[in-house]
Amino acid sequence: MTSAQVDTEKAPEEGYERGLGSRQVQMIAIGGAIGVGLFMGAGANIAKAGPSIILMYALAGVIIFFIMRALGELLLYRPVSGSFAEYAREFLGPFFGFVTGWTYWLMWVVTGMAELTAAAIYIHFWFPEIPQWVSALVFLVVLFGVNLISVKIFGEVEFWFSMIKVTAIIGMIVIGLGVLTLGFSDAGDTATVSNLWAHDGFFPNGIGSSLMTLQGVMFAYLAVELVGVTAGESENPEKTLPKAINTLPWRIIVFYVGALLVILSVVKWTDFSAGESPFVHAFGEIGIPLAAGIVNFVVLTAALSSCNSGMYSTGRMLRDLAANSEAPQAFGKLNARKTPAVGITVSVALMGIGVVLNYVVPEKAFLYVTSVATAAGIWTWMMILVSHIRYRAAVDAGRLRASAFPAPGGALFSWVALVFLIGVTCMIAYDKDARVCLYVAAGWAVALGIGWALLKRRNPQLTERRDPELEQVG
Repeated sequence: MTSAQVDTEKAPEEGYERGLGSRQVQMIAIGGAIGVGLFMGAGANIAKAGPSIILMYALAGVIIFFIMRALGELLLYRPVSGSFAEYAREFLGPFFGFVTGWTYWLMWVVTGMAELTAAAIYIHFWFPEIPQWVSALVFLVVLFGVNLISVKIFGEVEFWFSMIKVTAIIGMIVIGLGVLTLGFSDAGDTATVSNLWAHDGFFPNGIGSSLMTLQGVMFAYLAVELVGVTAGESENPEKTLPKAINTLPWRIIVFYVGALLVILSVVKWTDFSAGESPFVHAFGEIGIPLAAGIVNFVVLTAALSSCNSGMYSTGRMLRDLAANSEAPQAFGKLNARKTPAVGITVSVALMGIGVVLNYVVPEKAFLYVTSVATAAGIWTWMMILVSHIRYRAAVDAGRLRASAFPAPGGALFSWVALVFLIGVTCMIAYDKDARVCLYVAAGWAVALGIGWALLKRRNPQLTERRDPELEQVG
C-alpha cells in the first residue's frame, strides 16, 4: 500500500457512527443530482430559454464535474465531515472556514424551505383543498423524526427516495422514446424531435435569455457536493467517494440532458410554464392513465429526499463549527444514537420559516428561497475551488502530500469553474427577480462579520491557523 493510500485512511476522530455503506453513498450521490431544481424549477427555465435549456444544463453539468473533481481530490487528501468549512479553514484561514460553514448551513436551511414548498405544491395535485402550509408542516415534522433516529435510518430512507427518482426518470425516458418512435398515446401525433427547433428555433428568446437561466439551472445541481458531508460517516471513503464522483457525468447526461431532450421532443416547449413540473405536464399530455399522478408522486419524493438531506447536512455543519469554537458548544454534542440532535433541531426550527412563507406568500415562496439557496451554494463551490487551487500549489511546492484522487488538469479546471461561477453571480445581480438573494447575502455578510468580531474578542486564538490533526480512525 502506498503512503498516499495510507494517509487517506486517516481522518479526525469525530465520534460519528460510520454507518453509511457503499450502496447508500452511491445512491445519495445519484439522488443529489436529481432534485426539485430539475423536477420543479425546469418549468420556469424552459419557459425562458426554450429547447436551449438542454444546453444550459449540459454546460452547468460540466462545471459541476470540475467542482466535484476538485472536491474529490481534497476529500482523499483528508476525508472529514463538514469538509467544505474544514478545507477553507486550512487553506484560506479560520475566517473563511467560519463563513463557509455558516453559509453552507444557511444554504441547506433555505433549500429545506424550497423543498417543503415544492412538496406542498405537489400535494395540491391530489388535494387542492389542503393549504400549502399544512402539508409543509407535516413533512417537516416527519423528516425531523427520521434524522434524529440514526445515520443508518437516514441513509436507508435516502437510498429508497433516490431509487424511486432514478427508476422513474429512466421509465420516463423509455416511455418518451416509445411515444417518439411508435407514435402511441395522445401526444403521438405531435411528438417529434423537430419540436426542439420548429417553434422559433433552438434559442427562441435569444442566447442572452438562455444564459440568464444559468442561475436557476445551478440551483438544480445543489446537493451534488453532499458526498463531501458524508465523508466522516462513510465506511470506506477512499473507495466509495471516487466512484461516486466519477459517475457524475453519466448521471448528468441521463437524468438532465437525456430527460429534457425526450420531454421537449414529446411536448413543444411553449406548452410549459413556471410553477408546474414539466414532467407532470408532459405525462398529462401523453394521456397514459394515472401516469401524471405517478410522476407527481416521484417529484414529491424528490423534494422530500432533498429536505431530508438538508436536515442531515445542517446538523453536521453546526457540529463542525462548534468543534472549532465558531458556534455554541451545545451544537457539538451527539445524542445516544451518535447524531447531532441539537444542531438538527435548531435547523429544523428555522426551516419552519418556510412553512410561514407558504402561509404568507405561497405564490412567491419557491422563488425567494431558491435564489437565496443558489447564492449560498455558489459561495460554497467557490470556496471548494479556491481551496483546491491553494492545495495544488502546496503539493507542487512539496509542502503537502499528494491526494490519491488527483483532479485532471491540476488546478486549471478549478480556475475555469471559478470564472464561470463569478459570471453566474453577475447574472443574478442583473436579474431583478433573483437579485433579492444578493440583498439577503449582504445582510448575511454583515451578520457573519459581527459574529466573527465577537468571537475574536472572546477567543483571540481563533484567528490563528492550525494544522489539521490526523488521527487514525478505528
